[in-house]
Amino acid sequence: MSHETTGIEYLFQDPKIHLDERVRDLVSRLTLEEKVESMLQYQPAIDRFGVAAYKHGTEAAHGIAWLGEATSFPQPVGLACTWDTELLRLIGSVIADEARVYYRRDPKLNGLTLWAPTVDMERDPRWGRNEEAYGEDPYLTGELSKELVKGIQGDHPVYLKAVATLKHFLGNNNEVDRGSGSSSIDPRNLREYYLRAFEKPFTEGGAQSMMTSYNLINGTPATLYHGVNDIVRDEWGMDGFVVSDAGDVMGIVNDHQYYDSHTPGVAESIRAGIDSITDDAELSKQAIREALAQGTLQEEDLDRALFHTFRVRFRLGEFDPATDNPYALIGEEALMTEQARELSLRAAREQIVLLKNEHELLPLNPARCGKVAVIGTHGNEVYRDWYSGTLPYRITPLEAIRAKLEGEDAKERVVYRDAKNRVILTAANDGAKLTVDSSGEMRLSQDGEPTVLTMTDWGYGSVTLHDEHLGTYVTSDEETLRVTADEAYGWYVKEVFGLTPVGQGEHLWTTWNGKPVIAGTEGSLKVVEAERSALNAVESNASTVSGQSHTTFQVETVSDGLAEAIAAAQAADTAIVFVGNHPLINGKEENDRPGLELAASQQRLIEEVYRVNPNMIVILTGSYPFAIPWVQEHIPAIVYTSHAGQEHGTAIADVLFGDYAPAGRLNMTWVQSEDQLGDIKDYDIIRGGRTYQYFEGESLYPFGHGLTYSPFEYNDLRTDAPKDSVKSIAALDAVDTLQVWVEVTNRGVATGEEVVQLYVRPGASRVKRPLKTLCGFQRIRLDAGETRTVSFTIRMKDWAIWDVTRDRYCVESGEYTLLAGASSADIRLEHPVYVRGEVIPPRQAGRSIRAENFDDCSDIVLDESKEQREACVRPRTPQRSGWIAFHGVDMNTVSVVELQCRVSGNSSDATIELRLDTPDSEAVARVNVGNTGGAQAWATLAEAVHSVSGTRDVYLWLSGEVRLAHFTLGANATEDSGFQA
Repeated sequence: MSHETTGIEYLFQDPKIHLDERVRDLVSRLTLEEKVESMLQYQPAIDRFGVAAYKHGTEAAHGIAWLGEATSFPQPVGLACTWDTELLRLIGSVIADEARVYYRRDPKLNGLTLWAPTVDMERDPRWGRNEEAYGEDPYLTGELSKELVKGIQGDHPVYLKAVATLKHFLGNNNEVDRGSGSSSIDPRNLREYYLRAFEKPFTEGGAQSMMTSYNLINGTPATLYHGVNDIVRDEWGMDGFVVSDAGDVMGIVNDHQYYDSHTPGVAESIRAGIDSITDDAELSKQAIREALAQGTLQEEDLDRALFHTFRVRFRLGEFDPATDNPYALIGEEALMTEQARELSLRAAREQIVLLKNEHELLPLNPARCGKVAVIGTHGNEVYRDWYSGTLPYRITPLEAIRAKLEGEDAKERVVYRDAKNRVILTAANDGAKLTVDSSGEMRLSQDGEPTVLTMTDWGYGSVTLHDEHLGTYVTSDEETLRVTADEAYGWYVKEVFGLTPVGQGEHLWTTWNGKPVIAGTEGSLKVVEAERSALNAVESNASTVSGQSHTTFQVETVSDGLAEAIAAAQAADTAIVFVGNHPLINGKEENDRPGLELAASQQRLIEEVYRVNPNMIVILTGSYPFAIPWVQEHIPAIVYTSHAGQEHGTAIADVLFGDYAPAGRLNMTWVQSEDQLGDIKDYDIIRGGRTYQYFEGESLYPFGHGLTYSPFEYNDLRTDAPKDSVKSIAALDAVDTLQVWVEVTNRGVATGEEVVQLYVRPGASRVKRPLKTLCGFQRIRLDAGETRTVSFTIRMKDWAIWDVTRDRYCVESGEYTLLAGASSADIRLEHPVYVRGEVIPPRQAGRSIRAENFDDCSDIVLDESKEQREACVRPRTPQRSGWIAFHGVDMNTVSVVELQCRVSGNSSDATIELRLDTPDSEAVARVNVGNTGGAQAWATLAEAVHSVSGTRDVYLWLSGEVRLAHFTLGANATEDSGFQA
């Protein structure tokens, strides 16, 4: 049958043709300029072929965001605390359904390529974007995000419901200098930790898109990182498209200062795997045109990128009849359904973690809990984070608690105090008081009625000011203040202010970005520019800011929120204190947290309420872990929840009163103090002792922790591995799959849920191994007295480490111990197994060894070697020496008489010393590198070594501004002697 008789004009329009042929046909018909135009996030319409305009990128971290009302789910940090893979898949499906609704409304602007989930590893709880990701464990993150991907993309063999975009690849876990800083990640950390979280969503979840990160990876901008093509595409087989983060391709010049112009960065990004550029459209297109003209970019490079982006669009069904695509007709009926509401409530319940429950204070009995004091601003609020959608409704904890105690005396039984101060602001110089009119205009007046503002102290110098009469917040622009904001929200949260004491009851009033608020003419208020030195002068009681007479303010307390809270708690039988963070204050995208502690005002609130009413529960609402050792020591019951969306309050009340038994588990280790953490920019979890895998300190709450209302008993941990006649324990080969079973019994009097966790603890190893590693989990529901056998399937290859001596994964021979329990620290049963794997051989002298493949290091970071695909190493700072160690180098295979190094030097004192066995031994060779012509001017230098033999540990000391790419120990070594990792 000809195309003419079927109404098909072009090959790409024929659904019967193989997908890849159709995509290539479409791309081949585009003009070069059309291809250039289509390389951007907003792909234009190509009318002559009936190709519609399309936008890549709709935010969907926990519900569709920024398009209008949509079902809201808990923050991803909360979703991770559910440890429920089925739930994540169902949530993904709802998100995709609602994306389809908005796509049908406006397909040009509301795309189906969704920017979720965030798969970044959270090895540091101070990260400002902690609420967006799934925790510190790559196995948990991989399993949960894999299922979210499956839900988003659907299960049709041809068509996609929507597309999941994993972000941010790779090593993106700090906001400080995120656009210019480099994450130093050696091969073992890379392969065993950071990459593992991303692998399953691709290889098992089939994710069709990925976003690169803002940071550099070992000195290379993530948009240029070879791992996008080498690992994600070639190793994992990802056949979708890669998108850059917003503004990051131009950031190669603007932030990283990696090139002097945009043209080489844009060209190299496309060659390195970026298929869709989310950036300044005109600058990007001009750079592409220039690169094509210069020959640094070829048309086939554009063809390859557009093949990836259009292939995904074909799979979304855009080019096929709607009758062929089961997702094409999803309409308004799929938006905010009753089933979606119930799923939101289920998720909000499941993510709640019971941190402590002394004397079984929880659940509360409505008939016996007496008068209840609900205290704290979080008790009557539901906050949104930056990637939250527009909530269709919100149920606060106070509303839900009152509903639980329904009856004629409900209002009398539940007393609410927000613990906020009501204040009047007065200009200290002339006594003029702040007034607000009905339009929200603010003025200082000598005779007007002063306006009382409600002040919320968020800690770390941040407050918000609210006019309860108008129902709006004080907000600022570059020059003025008004009381017009419905909530504290935005990329720049301009509703945040500072009121810094400057002595004698006076305060310096500053805006969200540190600009002083002063008295203007005729009672007006002005926001002015001020250098930090000028602000310091004001805080030291100097007289001017930027040449202007400064204004300080007196803060008069009209009503003392703390005193009111104490009085309410004292008069109540049960006190429930709500504390936590605001998702957009003191920790958000672009801002890491200033500390792990609660706001000092919240800590004092807890202590003072406890002093008058020890029958007290703390509800901690947070986007991240907190350091709360005093609370843990003193408060009998502590509950943690993320900002959980529309059903936030209902879920909390259900847990408090026993209508739902909590079973959430922490997705991160909660430390006692920030002192237990290293530098936030240190990405080496192995040597830094990060996460439950390597942390040897005493945690506040361990990874996987969470209590329940029913006791669960574990019995009979067993496997299907046969007993080895020599080892006398269960044994199997490294290529095998292991079945594991454990019996779990609910010993309580009510139905409850348990998260059964399975870990593995390795035995003797060539390298430092984790204390334990999660290798399986299941969330189960058991009736009172019920016993269930929980099964796990484990692939032995998943226990592999990255062998830096041979550049590949390796399952070491030896004994491993399976650990089953309720958390990483609450292990109930153990079972040993022996794995017949490999013994890693010693390195052989005489072969080239890559510097990045060290076994240990001190004061070393990885950087870029532009002449090779591997990273190089250098001292952390040029002023400090550092060393790298290579254990077990066999020097019997060759007469070692020379140390040869591929190096660059950028200072006269740049040197490399060779030491053996210990880092402090005498140097047996010293290479004076000096200045080779710059950091990327590479040279091969050699120095004689006194004859050595045996199997030795090799230490290379680097001093000055020196970089080492690889080295060889041997006789007559040559530059092309061949690489061994």
